[in-house]
Order: sequence, then C-alpha cells, then structure tokens
Amino acid sequence: MSTGVTVLGSTGSIGISSLDVIARHPDRYHVESLSAKSNVDLMLLQCQQHSPKRVVMVDSLSAKRLREKLNEINSPIEVMDGQQKLSELARQGGDTVICGIVGAAGLLSTLAAVKAGKKVLIANKEPLVMLGKHIMNLGKTHGACLLPLDSEHNAIFQCLPHLVMNSGLPATKFATNSGVEKILLTGSGGPFRTTPMAEFRNITPDQACNHPNWKMGRKISVDSATMMNKGLELIEACVLFGVEHQSIEIVIHPQSVIHSMVEYIDGSVIAQLGSADMRVPIANALAWPERIRSGASSLNLLDCQRFDFEAPDLTRFPALRLARQVAEQKGNAPTVMNAANEVAVDAFLKRQITFDRIVDVVERAMDNMDYQRNVDLESVLETDQRTRTYCTALL
Repeated sequence: MSTGVTVLGSTGSIGISSLDVIARHPDRYHVESLSAKSNVDLMLLQCQQHSPKRVVMVDSLSAKRLREKLNEINSPIEVMDGQQKLSELARQGGDTVICGIVGAAGLLSTLAAVKAGKKVLIANKEPLVMLGKHIMNLGKTHGACLLPLDSEHNAIFQCLPHLVMNSGLPATKFATNSGVEKILLTGSGGPFRTTPMAEFRNITPDQACNHPNWKMGRKISVDSATMMNKGLELIEACVLFGVEHQSIEIVIHPQSVIHSMVEYIDGSVIAQLGSADMRVPIANALAWPERIRSGASSLNLLDCQRFDFEAPDLTRFPALRLARQVAEQKGNAPTVMNAANEVAVDAFLKRQITFDRIVDVVERAMDNMDYQRNVDLESVLETDQRTRTYCTALL
C-alpha cells in the first residue's frame, strides 16, 4: 500500500522537486493533498498530473479560478481557500507532510502536522527558527518524526551516529551525547562572495537571485546572497540537533559539493557529498530510513577539480554576526530577526530599498523591539506582527 503525501507549497521550488521524486515511485507514494498561494496555472497542471483529493489555495480569488478550471474538466478534486485551511490539510492529508511554504506563513501548518503525529519533512526553516524548542517538544509528545529537507541539515542528519539517525528527530539522544565534537555547516557564499562591497548598493534583485550553484525561489536566493539564510540555518541546526551555537562552525565552500560535515571527538570528520539538487535530500527524507532514487545526476568526483574552504567574512556578511547574537539570546529574538528579514527582502525585491540595507533593517528591528525570554505560540505571533509593523513603518 502506497504512502499518502501532502505537499504544502507545491508550486514552489521545493514542492516541484518533491512532486518529481514522488512521481518516480508510484508504487510507494501517492499525492494526498496540495497547497499553494496563488499560482493557478501550475496548480491546475499538478492536479492533472498527481490527482490529489483536495487542494488549498490561500488566495480566495485564485481558489475560485481553480475551481472553475477543474469543473471544466469534470475533476472531483475539492478546492478550499484561506490560510486557516492549511492546518486542516496538514492534519488530515496522508501519513507524510512536506512543509515547503516560504517564511513564517508556514508556522501554523507545520505545528498542525507535528501535533497530528505525522512524518514531517521540513524545508521551511522559519517555524523552527521562531518556535523550535516548542515544536521539538510537540514532536516528542505526539510521536511525530521530523526530518530536515534543507540540504545542509539533511547532510548533518546523515552524518550523525546511527543511534541518532535511526531514531529520527526528535532523537532519543542528541549529537552532544554521541561523541560529536562540532558541526561544520557549509555555505557557498552566494553570488557576491568576491564582489567589492562598494558595489552592494547597486545590486539588482535579478543579480541577487542568480545563485551560482542552486536553483531556488527568489526570497531564499536573496537570503543566500546576504547569507541570512546561513544564519537562519545556524539557529535551525541548534534546534534540530540539540547543540548550542558555539558547537557549530560555518564554513564557506564555494563548490557546494560538500553539504555539511560532522566532526567527532576522535578526530574523524564525516561529510555528505552530492550534486546541488534538492531532490537528493528530499528523496533521503521521504524514504528514510530506506533509500530511493531521486532523479538527480550522480556526483562525478573526477569533475571536482578542487574543494575550497574559507572562513566567512563577518564584515561582508553581518547577518552571520546577528544570527550568533540571536542564537545566544533565544526567546523572541529569532522571531524578530526572521520577521524583519522577510519585510526587508520583500522591499528589496520590490526595489524599495537597496541590497546593502537589508541587514541594516534587521539590525534596527533587533535593537528596537522588546525582548522576551519565555515565549509561546501566542507571544511569537504577536512579536512577528509587531516587528513587521515596525519595519514597514521604518521603510
């Protein structure tokens, strides 16, 4: 009997890659439900290809258009609309939920999937950044299995000892109890690793979204260009693997072949290598603890002329400094950083601010928003909204 899979954010890059992997294994998986914000044309195509039972379009007008198009072809697929329906989809749809919604918008549906005790494949790091400890505790309480789809976190997961890897996350024993010395979190450095900083002011959205190694959505591409993405990944790694930020070293690796490494107390360093294709970590998490073909090209080591590594330049990439500060503070500080960054990146993509101001906006918000050490869902949502209001007024 095949496993039913719900894909939240199916029209984004993670969703498209996930559906490609699922379609390669029709004997093992079938699509239970899909969701998107407003991309009607692509959702219609996905409905025709994968025949889900139900679909959520967050935008009501888009949902109406999709219903009309599906009615024209006499499709029985149920179409719902609204943000609140995402959580319903996460609770009801299938044994496995792929969380691919970009940003804080994916928080409530991720929580719903965890509370329902699903196998939850998390690509949207923001929920773990905002409310990570709470989500991991919910996972333990409700028997959910959380597996990371970020290439770096999936790589770390694969490099951990079998006693951790075989139990899934939340693990019965975390990395610090397993002979792990430190985690080496790699990053390419993005498209501006060597660009003179004096030119940052003139960088266009299209330039920032032109990643040298990965094909990603525009928001995460900009985050990669500022290396805010790596800062968010630092916080996510602390949550997933139960370590403090001091146990994580960020390493620039421009080739994006080594996706991350784990160093052990005996001096061994275990790395996970692979092509720069998100179908690799998706296939790994989807089939875990087994292995299936992903459709990605095999890595030809003979084509890898060299592996370069360097320390990140905190002057060039101040987002990494802010992320360390936030990882130390915990509380609602990660929510402030994430919300401010989402507002600033959106403003940059709309050409309302220059590239060099993105992190400035984030730092201003961190300096001006009230700090709370103890947080819950209600306080995190309030902090998120207040930060967005502040940053919008600032801009």
